[in-house]
Amino acid sequence: MLGQAQYQDVNALLNAHLTRRTPLIAAHRGTGLGNIQENTAEAVEAAFRQGADMVEFDVVRSADGEFFLFHDGYERHAFDRDIDLRTLPAGEIRELRYRWTRHDAGVTGLGTLLEHFRGDALFNVDRSWWYWDDLLPFLDRYDMAGQLVLKSPVEEVWLEKLRRHPVKYPFLPMVRSRADIHAVLGDPGVNLVGVELLPASADDELAGPALVAELRAAKLACLLNAINLPNGVPLFAGLDDHTSVLGDPADGWGRLMEHGADIVQTDWPDLLARYRRQVHGTAPRRHGHRGDAPRTPRRTG
Repeated sequence: MLGQAQYQDVNALLNAHLTRRTPLIAAHRGTGLGNIQENTAEAVEAAFRQGADMVEFDVVRSADGEFFLFHDGYERHAFDRDIDLRTLPAGEIRELRYRWTRHDAGVTGLGTLLEHFRGDALFNVDRSWWYWDDLLPFLDRYDMAGQLVLKSPVEEVWLEKLRRHPVKYPFLPMVRSRADIHAVLGDPGVNLVGVELLPASADDELAGPALVAELRAAKLACLLNAINLPNGVPLFAGLDDHTSVLGDPADGWGRLMEHGADIVQTDWPDLLARYRRQVHGTAPRRHGHRGDAPRTPRRTG
């Protein structure tokens, strides 16, 4: 069981998912394919239908304090306009329409998403820590603490906000060194359930399998990130989506599984779900479909 004993009730859903299947598949910003835009309720639904166990999303706050799903900095790509959603009032944000959609799709309000997906869906709440003073009380209204796994860098300013907040959301920070892990490990005021390992290179101290064993012993999950960033910076030693989708998945996702990943974040949940099923015989959480089988995985050391 993940985390400290005092937080087992709030961590029950995450622990139940990990008991049934591993690694969990976390869809990066949902599944934005065809005319579905990433970081929307439609993308979340599509990701779960493609076999994701968890969906990661980003949060922005309007100038008048309302929360929406969006990754700031992508406004030109999304709307063909040089704007910053964080400077706009909520009413103007609701009037925006994504340029790539053929239907009347606007920016999804965070409250709308949470209302729709109450139950057993897991979410990884990314790029929100700047707003925690207001966002955490907002999340409290929905009574979904066990469904919402928070993420942030390991910095004292963010840890202190978690310590002060009475609802102890599961926390899975981004770590870039062992010092980051030690800074939060065993903190009684933080509901630490795991870490996202971000080694700088293949020989980084975070890239060794021994560390995963240490995390397991500490009752922590290990999230390994397979997504490919536009800037080309590798997130886990080149064991990524491009390797897995365009080459042999055994050389990408397979090696992440062998490394001990409890959660793999990907932009390709359907293909990873098929590969996981082939390797582990693990069915998707729901809405899974079979499709064409992937190539037989080639085991690597």
